Amino acid sequence: MSLRTLMFALGLVTLAPAGLVMSATASPPEAFTLAPLPYATDALEPVIDQKTMEIHHDKHHAAYVKNLNQAVAADPALQGQSLEALLANASRLPAAVRNNGGGHYNHSLFWTLMAPVGQGGEPSAALRARIDQDFGSWDKFVTAFEEAGLKRFGSGWAWLVWSDGRLQVISTPNQDNPLMDLAEVKGAPILANDVWEHAYYLKHQNKRGDYLKGWWQVVNWERVNALFAAAAQ
Repeated sequence: MSLRTLMFALGLVTLAPAGLVMSATASPPEAFTLAPLPYATDALEPVIDQKTMEIHHDKHHAAYVKNLNQAVAADPALQGQSLEALLANASRLPAAVRNNGGGHYNHSLFWTLMAPVGQGGEPSAALRARIDQDFGSWDKFVTAFEEAGLKRFGSGWAWLVWSDGRLQVISTPNQDNPLMDLAEVKGAPILANDVWEHAYYLKHQNKRGDYLKGWWQVVNWERVNALFAAAAQ
């Protein structure tokens, strides 16, 4: 019996095309991947500059994906779970999974919630009506959302969520989000803004308020409308 035949019998290799031997210790495929931006890196100018987008997506988000894959690969019990399933049990997971899983989810959503100036559409009549009902007026909603981002100490996110049958504005620290079992308010994300400094610092420096006010120009309302319709049905 040849060495290769013996190794195959023991399950140490699998049959493969001629000349190719696959080791049982080969690295498993990565569970999570970094999707490309849905627009060019300069598409959100002048609200968000090209260099910020390049660093934010290609460095920061990429690091969350890499670190998440490493953390999941280290624990067989976590392998094969969806990102949403992991987040739903964040309180019982290693910090590396919670932080990087949240970072991956939050950014993957964030990119889709933006569009070039003038291309994001408008809030739907249904969304506007619900905002008027739950916040009193559109202006009160905008103020609440901006304050959620402005008053978040350190790094985090501002959110509009559908929770308990109504729209609510909340903020979360670091890379936490409303899908996590440890969130103070759990619900379906409708709108989110990243208030980590790396999201705005190259253009706005320490002026987070300017970033928050300017950001409305690049909101992809068509995506927001769809998320609201799905959550509130």
